[in-house]
Amino acid sequence: MVFICLAQLMVVLDGTVVNIALPHAQTDLGFSDANRQWVITAYALAFGGLLLFGGRISDLWGRRRAFMIGLVGFAAASALGGAAANTAMLLGARALQGAFAALLAPAALSLLTVMFTEARERAKAFGIYGAIAGGGAAIGLILGGILTEYLNWRWTLYINVFIAAIALAGAIFEIREPATDRHGARLDIPGVLLASTGLAAVVYGFGRAASDGWSDPWTIATLVAAVVLLVVFVMVQRRVASPLLPLRVVLDRNRGGAYASLGLATIGMFGMFLFLTFYLQVVHGYSPVVAGVAFLPMVVGMMIGATQIGARLVIKVPPRRLMTPGFLVAAIGLAILAQMKVDSPYAAVVLPGLFLIGLGLGTAFMPAMNLATNGVEPRDAGVASAMVNTSQQVGGAIGTALLNTIATSATAAYMTAHAQEATTPESGTLLGLEGMVHGFSVGIWLGAGMLVLAAAISFVLINFGRPAAGHRDGDPDTAVPNFAH
Repeated sequence: MVFICLAQLMVVLDGTVVNIALPHAQTDLGFSDANRQWVITAYALAFGGLLLFGGRISDLWGRRRAFMIGLVGFAAASALGGAAANTAMLLGARALQGAFAALLAPAALSLLTVMFTEARERAKAFGIYGAIAGGGAAIGLILGGILTEYLNWRWTLYINVFIAAIALAGAIFEIREPATDRHGARLDIPGVLLASTGLAAVVYGFGRAASDGWSDPWTIATLVAAVVLLVVFVMVQRRVASPLLPLRVVLDRNRGGAYASLGLATIGMFGMFLFLTFYLQVVHGYSPVVAGVAFLPMVVGMMIGATQIGARLVIKVPPRRLMTPGFLVAAIGLAILAQMKVDSPYAAVVLPGLFLIGLGLGTAFMPAMNLATNGVEPRDAGVASAMVNTSQQVGGAIGTALLNTIATSATAAYMTAHAQEATTPESGTLLGLEGMVHGFSVGIWLGAGMLVLAAAISFVLINFGRPAAGHRDGDPDTAVPNFAH
């Protein structure tokens, strides 16, 4: 459990650990502002685009083998990025990190799925995993600030070598994957090409929308191409003998509800990370370390929600009774953050808002991830796990672009409406900060709405029943284990 979660932590925190280090890396390597976003986007593109491929590879090769290859590759790519002598070397290393993360993340979650089958053990395992999957991004901000301020920006990449080495030792000596029949399984090459390009186009299109606007021709063309590619992908999956993503995995009512609610929740969460990082550093003047540590209440709430509430209750109550209130509590936390003003005290607004977000998402993510991988045939465990990460990656890309666009528009409208108040340089500076915070508040309200929608989807789609154990896809005479329904 420890070694699997170490690998997952490394993958999740790498989505944000570099963020705070970016200004230092830019100064050191001398890359342009336009290339700065690609340090983040290169990782997200490769990760999001190759996840389904990575999940299916772990099903075909074996999860333990895929896990170990992913660890070695991720560590090597991280070392390459830490030693980067120029922009191209850093961007290439980040893309390689994303590619190996796409192999590692589904392998880690599917190992958890097939190794922890007893109800109470599985509940505890997914409680810890859910806390790390949800709180890893916040941990990345904390760790990134500490490493950048006290060591060097390069250590935000080098740190992965040490984490991967520990996880690899555990994989060699401790992890024993149950045997799975892979006879006759083949790799769906057309599906790989369509899914990888389609998902990468989704991530790239929304990333471009965040920087160049929704009316940019390339943004529109990329998003249209993404829709076409993914529609064709679904059509292909219905006809091939060994599909990359068997549609039975996502068309199951419970798993489909889990994927949708996780994606919507991630939209709200990633938007909040973006706004709050700027709010703490630009408006309140926090250093990178202090800004990172300011996210600790969310991590604490996430750990409590996932391990003390979700893991304890998931074997006793249907999952929607945890997911629906969990998402609503997180929405309340975002609603509190939306009250932020230029002079709002941290303890009065940010701290309680972050704690409730963590508590709610920890409570909801644990049963959602359990449900998203439960009941699948062993041969589909990898691709079902990949869908969990895919929903979060796509949700993160959409959240960053959509909420940032809304916030920017709200800031511009506020500045226009209050332009007459800027009569002195000091009042002009204050107006700029007030406009920025107003935009953040509007964006966070939209994020809260996404979490309310996630709560509604989990309430409507997740089945209420508690049938007997033993269900697998395609076996209508047996039902899923009690802890999953």
